[in-house]
Amino acid sequence: MNQIIENNIKIEDMIYEIRGKQVMLDSDLAKLYQCKNGTKSINLAVKRHINRFPERFMFQLTEKESLTISRFQFETLNGRGYNLKYLPYVFTEQGVAMLSSILKTEVAEKVSIDIMGAFVNMRHYIKNNNYRLMNIETKVIEHDLEIKLLQEAFDKLEEKEIKNKIYFNGQIYDAYSNILNIFKYAKKSLIIVDGYADNTILDIVKRLKIKVILITKKDNLLTKQDIEKYNKQYNNLSVIYDNTFHDRYFILDNSIVYHCGTSINRIGYKTFSINKISDKEIIDLLINKVSRLIE
Repeated sequence: MNQIIENNIKIEDMIYEIRGKQVMLDSDLAKLYQCKNGTKSINLAVKRHINRFPERFMFQLTEKESLTISRFQFETLNGRGYNLKYLPYVFTEQGVAMLSSILKTEVAEKVSIDIMGAFVNMRHYIKNNNYRLMNIETKVIEHDLEIKLLQEAFDKLEEKEIKNKIYFNGQIYDAYSNILNIFKYAKKSLIIVDGYADNTILDIVKRLKIKVILITKKDNLLTKQDIEKYNKQYNNLSVIYDNTFHDRYFILDNSIVYHCGTSINRIGYKTFSINKISDKEIIDLLINKVSRLIE
């Protein structure tokens, strides 16, 4: 427990919890065992007896795990860190015991007793104080899961608000506002399929900070001059002319599709609905057709 090395660091401070196992770095073990060639001595010893070191005794860290340990060392252990020239190996308690047996030095035998005691002390400390060591992989997974759950909850709330709506004649503002809400959920791109588009489209998409593609018919109420003047200021709109669509669609981020029962320039004048398409086969067919036009 009181074994101290450079910078007054205890052996217990060199034990980490990774992938649910308590382990020690090869570089720390090289210092404790006073290996003249550092980790090279440990690597050579392990290679000569590789059959004695299954994964439950020793494994190599990922880059993310290595960087996390390095940051942990720098922030909590008096600035001590290591150079990530290679991905280090770590040894479990059984691996440390096996390593000391193959090194066969007086220092290794003596220090290994202290290390075994440190592992035991850490287990008792965790059990008695319910203390959680730095578990790199678990923390990353838990953090990602929390974000995913929050995002799913947020997405469900959004879908509840705008999944399916019907508007009766006269509900011009409500319909216009809902279309704005749908469009703002696009993060990277928005495709609008509307054969009868006019300047109303420009008033809506100028609020967006993403790429917008409009698929519409030629010679409609939206002129090429309108588009040129618009793009001189906002420069986020591309127009593709095609007359093979009868219905209107909104495609968000090339994955989410809404069907709209009327052209945007006629919203609220007659009863119509906006529906989110849930059938994946239909979504894929529509996106593939649109993609061919864009290419």
